Amino acid sequence: MTEQEALNIAQTWIQDWNQHNLDAITLHYAEDIDFTSPFVAKLANHPNGNLQGKIALRDYFAKALEAYPDLKFEVLEILTGVDSIVIYCKSVQDRLAAESITINAQGLITVSKAHYSAAV
Repeated sequence: MTEQEALNIAQTWIQDWNQHNLDAITLHYAEDIDFTSPFVAKLANHPNGNLQGKIALRDYFAKALEAYPDLKFEVLEILTGVDSIVIYCKSVQDRLAAESITINAQGLITVSKAHYSAAV
């Protein structure tokens, strides 16, 4: 993946999140997505913080958008790997966040691991 491809994916992902467009957000993910976030334990009642599959992820994202109506990502840095991106930003409750996402050949996210700082 080129740096420009990574930037395009990340910018579109951020834009869709900031618009709270659930349908557009969901389009970024593969059907077999493996998603891990500390917020999954809280909002989706999955103590291990992990969700499998696009249907479960969509349900979780709908709860997240409802729970955090003011959610907005402010990008601080986008880091490019071979087949992955790390998006470093301000996020929920003004926490710093780093989301590591793996992209498949179709440009869809297959693995996503979210990391957050303590509340500010």
